[in-house]
Amino acid sequence: MTTPVVSIAYHSGHGHTAVLAEAVRAGAVEAGAEVHLIKVDEITDEQWAALDASDAIVFGSPTYMGTASGAFHAFAEASSKRWFGQDWRDKLAAGFTNSGSKSGDKLHTLQFFQVLAGQHGMHWVNLGLHPGWNSSSASEHDLNRLGFFAGAAAQTNVDEGPDAVHKADIATAEHLGRRVTETARTFRRGTAAA
Repeated sequence: MTTPVVSIAYHSGHGHTAVLAEAVRAGAVEAGAEVHLIKVDEITDEQWAALDASDAIVFGSPTYMGTASGAFHAFAEASSKRWFGQDWRDKLAAGFTNSGSKSGDKLHTLQFFQVLAGQHGMHWVNLGLHPGWNSSSASEHDLNRLGFFAGAAAQTNVDEGPDAVHKADIATAEHLGRRVTETARTFRRGTAAA
């Protein structure tokens, strides 16, 4: 069984989302994946080829004005060349985002990623966690402390730098990387058995 290949296609405006991308990478590597980190605002032809050869693509962007960043939207539009040939059909997809507010309309960014994946014929991998920090015995240090299901969501104060990304949000992003890798491995086994 070959190693699952996971690519993380992301944009980070101020470094917070890059911290999450590194956490997704760490979780995927821990679970045994070969991982490519791809900054979508600097993407090369070789990196487009890496996306094409991946088993899974994890999308990441800050949430700006209720959606993914302009740089990520430009990447999504450029991916239409892959859409015509359905080059990403049956790959796995997942997503993560960060904003300054607890909600910050992050769900809309994750849903944008889901629609993008659906247009490409990809299969969405959700977070697979119960919400944390929603009872009197819970803590802000719980995994999925913000209670998102579609993907990993983080909150960082707008007046603080990337080193202030919450440790629970980093751990949640690591969880997503492991989950995507484990799901990719399962898909590979199923394909091999078919």
